[in-house]
Amino acid sequence: MSGRPRPVLADLHVHTVLSPCAEVEMIPPLIVRRAARLGLGLIAVTDHNAALNAAALIAAAEETGLRVLPGLELQTREEVHLLCLFGALESCLAWQKEVFGRLPALANREEHFGPQYVVDATGDWLRTEERLLAVSAEIALDEAIDRVHALGGLAIPAHVDRPAFSLLANLGLIPAGLAADALEVTGRFRPETGLKQWPGLQGWPLVVGGDAHRLSEMQSRTLLKIAEPTLEELRLALRGEEGRKVSVDWGNTD
Repeated sequence: MSGRPRPVLADLHVHTVLSPCAEVEMIPPLIVRRAARLGLGLIAVTDHNAALNAAALIAAAEETGLRVLPGLELQTREEVHLLCLFGALESCLAWQKEVFGRLPALANREEHFGPQYVVDATGDWLRTEERLLAVSAEIALDEAIDRVHALGGLAIPAHVDRPAFSLLANLGLIPAGLAADALEVTGRFRPETGLKQWPGLQGWPLVVGGDAHRLSEMQSRTLLKIAEPTLEELRLALRGEEGRKVSVDWGNTD
């Protein structure tokens, strides 16, 4: 480990224009600029079922002080959204290859879902992804978590308090023995009411992600105490090990 733990603000759930539901402003340079304005030191790029813009966002953040974790937001067989975060782009792309092999062979319908753009570090268009990304892969939640871990990544069920595409909405509970590394809640979640409504969340490390499909949705609620903004330090923080920890500002409702 390098250095003493220090505070780092993080948003681990950021989409780009690859996600069909994202606004056209979600291009690498504007995401990096917005992260700087929010004081973020760590973000994760998590497009739907794909990581085709991860390299571009990583490149856009070089020499800015912002660290970008490559990842994707998997939609499992159960229609549960799962954040899959990696320390190395190669591991993330290996997982993307597995996911692509388990997606239905359907073409995207832009008029219904929206376009799926692959861009470079400056935000310039490279190509349009034609396969449908806004769909469930034929991968069960438990299997997905195991495969992400086998590739060295972290698996975090997304926005578990949302009424759709979430662990609690679709399964009704936190399954016993779930091997996830943490749970993500939305910015609307408040522990004093949420933990009463969903007592199964007790004891889990919680993070607030923006699920940002537009720049204004990026969040600076999750504070990590880590030595450097890396996946391994994040792993320690979620476990509360070696003086690392994670905390959330629950007061801001913007």
